This record gives sequence, structure tokens and C-alpha cells, in this order.
Amino acid sequence: MSCPICGGESQKTYRPFCSKRCADIDLGKWLTGAYSVPSQDPEDIENALEEAERAQAPEEKTHQTRH
Repeated sequence: MSCPICGGESQKTYRPFCSKRCADIDLGKWLTGAYSVPSQDPEDIENALEEAERAQAPEEKTHQTRH
């Protein structure tokens, strides 16, 4: 089995990865949302849009106060 991050030979200690470094890279991708499962559920889409709008709201206020 090859490491899903770098393609190197996986090591038993870090399986399916080859090293702690590649395991940590993979964990970082999960934690930052780089990995995701697409959804076509309308409720999921609506929730994602609401979260995006909330995330932009403070940013827009910051830009408005600077001008």
C-alpha cells in the first residue's frame, strides 16, 4: 500500500501513511476542511449559505468603518 499523501511505501506504525509528517498533513487537511463530502441536500446547502453570510458580515462591517 502506498502513502496517500506522497506515494511512498506505507509504514506499519503510521498506516496508511509512510511517516508522522504525512499523517499530520492529512490531519491538517481534515481540520481545515480541505476534505469534504459533497451534499445535494437542500437543507445542507441552505445552512452553508447562511454560514457564509455570517462569516462575511463582520468582514463587511470592518470595511465599512474604514471608509
